[in-house]
Amino acid sequence: MNDRTTAPIDLATIKSRQQAAWSSGDYAIIGTTLQIVGESLCEAVDLRSNQRVLDVAAGNGNATLAAARRFADVVSTDYVGALLNRARERAASDRLTVKFQEADAEALPFPDGSFDVVLSTFGVMFTPNQEQAASELMRVCRPGGKIGMANWTPNGFIGQLFKIIGKYVPSAPGTKSPALWGDSAHLKTLFNSNATIAAESRNFVFRYKSNRHWLETFRSYYGPIVKAFAALDAEAGKALEADIDALLEKLNVAGDGTLVIPGEYLEVVISKQN
Repeated sequence: MNDRTTAPIDLATIKSRQQAAWSSGDYAIIGTTLQIVGESLCEAVDLRSNQRVLDVAAGNGNATLAAARRFADVVSTDYVGALLNRARERAASDRLTVKFQEADAEALPFPDGSFDVVLSTFGVMFTPNQEQAASELMRVCRPGGKIGMANWTPNGFIGQLFKIIGKYVPSAPGTKSPALWGDSAHLKTLFNSNATIAAESRNFVFRYKSNRHWLETFRSYYGPIVKAFAALDAEAGKALEADIDALLEKLNVAGDGTLVIPGEYLEVVISKQN
């Protein structure tokens, strides 16, 4: 008889490591290139100027700024203060009024039903406790309100990149892939029957000077890749670089020496029932 028990997942430690990863590099360098996704998401949820909006795991504020440009009342949150500071700088530059507040997506410091619209672009999907994060999004959204998300898909460019990184730096045992948030079937398991889910596959097109330029940029500024290379010895680092190079070569459609890679993501609109 096997009397061994499975050790509980230490979500607090995992979250601490993730926070350190996103604090490394400078995600804002990458994030600003994704601004069009925030604009598209605000259109998808049919955002109105008289609505109160929460951007969760906002990073450097793409959805935040898009909502503020539409004259909504916006609260922008992230658990990495340095990223919120970059979002503040962007909002000030564009003369947009936004309230910024450090907050954990799994424990949002707001009363039930506080917001008409809750947004997240490539943010909430990285929480270690997916069920808790989904519950919090639903909790702070008012009945009749909407939750809008942009999530990388499992089989898209970034989903494939995550799989490569996972070969060299495995995820903590028992945790789920962030890319599951880009799968419609998984979303139905996260959000209860008190909601209707509409999801559409879209592409964000990565455009860089070359394959090498993309890799140098992400290796310098994208936290998960920064941490992955830092965790490997020289030989393993070269192998990871070679695998990423091969992925870039396979997916690059430019044909002129630059890099143009369509990156699939799922644009999701969840309508909370009354």
